[in-house]
Order: sequence, then structure tokens, then C-alpha cells
Amino acid sequence: MERLNLLSAALGVAALAGLNLYLTVFATGLAIHFGWIALGPQYQSLAVLGDPFVLWISGVLFTLEFFADKIPFVDSAWDAVHTVIRPIGAALLAVQVLGHPSPTLTVVVALLAGTTALAAHTAKASTRLAANASPEPFSNIGLSLGQDAAIVGGLALIFHYPLLALVIIFALLALFFYFARRVWRAAKIRLGSLRQKFGGTPQVRSA
Repeated sequence: MERLNLLSAALGVAALAGLNLYLTVFATGLAIHFGWIALGPQYQSLAVLGDPFVLWISGVLFTLEFFADKIPFVDSAWDAVHTVIRPIGAALLAVQVLGHPSPTLTVVVALLAGTTALAAHTAKASTRLAANASPEPFSNIGLSLGQDAAIVGGLALIFHYPLLALVIIFALLALFFYFARRVWRAAKIRLGSLRQKFGGTPQVRSA
């Protein structure tokens, strides 16, 4: 049961890192540094996240993402840059959750965590791209703040009820991909209209 909880925690953290890698690292490290959560013996490998140097780096990167994530289309550009960064970071973070497993388990967990993070990243990026179709900025800000709150709440749940947290995260991802066709269609229409607006060739009317 302990191994199952550890695996659940690793994949749960990876999923949250797929949404926002820097907040996941920063919030976890901050909680460890100030003793807001007491790491059990199985999570001692995460103590490194509470190191002041790690906190400074992750805090600065999170601050940059916090503001970039609130600006329409800047958020999508930021997501595009992090398409590779988030899955790789999530895989490393998941392996760190497990401590020092066997080489075989390290590879398996890294692959699972990377895939989970990529799915979460895809869900976030496509949703935000579709939200950019709205002319007002409040939907972006609301989605971003809601995502940040969900990550902090998700981390708290993971360290207390890892299996339940993983089930909830996977259920939400499954729900998203069930409606993904509509989300992608909305994003595609918006991108098409923007391409026509800014890059289209003006039509000349005949007399």
C-alpha cells in the first residue's frame, strides 16, 4: 500500500507540474521550508525542494509565469515554450518523490510521469488558447488564478491522500479529453480568424 501511495503521489505531482511546474516546486518547497507539512519517511527525498537556493530560483520563475499566464496570447506563447520543459521537469520531480528506486522503476515512473504531465499541459494549453477567443481579459485571469489555487489545493491533498488525489486528477483529465474536440474546434476557429485578420491578403473589389 505504501508503494501505491508513493506512485500515486509521484504521478499526482507530475500532473500538477504539467499545469505549472514552477508553482508546484515553489509551493512544495515553501511548505517544507517553513514546516507547514511534515514530510513522512517516504517523502524525505523531497526535502531538497525546501533549500533556499531552490526556493529562490523556483520563486523567480513562478513570478514570471504568474504574470505571463494572465495576458491573452502571451500565456499561449509561454505554454508553447514549456511543452518540453514541463514534462521533463515533471518526470524528474516524480523520480525525486520516489527517492532512489531501482533503475528500471526510475525509467518506468519517468515515462509515466512525463506522459501524465504532457496530458495535463495539453489540457491547460488548449483550454487557454480557446479562452483567448474572448475579447476581454477576465476569463484568462480567472482561469489562471483558479489553476494556481487548484495546484496548491492539489498538493495538500496529494501529501495527505495521494491515491484519492490521483483519482480526482485523472478523472478531470478524462473529462477534459472527452470534450477536447469542442475545445480544439473553438481554438481552431479563433486562430483562423486571427490569421485572416493579421496575415490575410486584402481582397480587391472589381468595379
